[in-house]
Amino acid sequence: MKVLIADDHAILRKGLIEILHESFQSLKYFEASNGIEALQITRKESLDLILLDISMPGRNGLETLKQIRADGIQTPILILSVQPEDQYAIRVLKAGASGYLNKDSAPEELINAVNHILNGRKYISQDIVDKLAQSLSHPLDQPLYSKLSDRELQVLKFIASGKTVSEIGREISLTVNTISTYRARILEKLNLRNNAALTRYALDNGLV
Repeated sequence: MKVLIADDHAILRKGLIEILHESFQSLKYFEASNGIEALQITRKESLDLILLDISMPGRNGLETLKQIRADGIQTPILILSVQPEDQYAIRVLKAGASGYLNKDSAPEELINAVNHILNGRKYISQDIVDKLAQSLSHPLDQPLYSKLSDRELQVLKFIASGKTVSEIGREISLTVNTISTYRARILEKLNLRNNAALTRYALDNGLV
């Protein structure tokens, strides 16, 4: 089995490789530390599975996922993240991921997720299944941030972490004017007035 493991932390990549090796003896793996490297490998190699961290520097995992699918590559992709599942699971599945797994999960759950995906099925945890069922029963209870686009949510988190507009622009390769436009849209959608209110909102909702 040929697997790409894309994560900006080398120690975590090694840990994932060890876990996978125990269950898949024929494992052949490739490593990437960012989205650009991941795209280079997916365009060159015929892979059976991609493990993709959502919070890589530069081109993040969600953007990388979208580009892989835009390239016409249909390799199953399991997104790994420390972010709460209710923030990203639906977004990544809509973008073409085969599953979403929190990095705090036990090794057994990783193997379970991989087996699900290799058998052509989608994988999300029981916790997110329960939350999805609840959201369908009570659609009006969805948080305001669910209205944000993927990029708007990303910019919100950067602002809440204390980054300036210029720093955010450099981080995700966009102009200051573009970041300012995203900021204005976020404020409007969340009914907030300034960065201090954005930061408080993000903290109150567990976004940072």
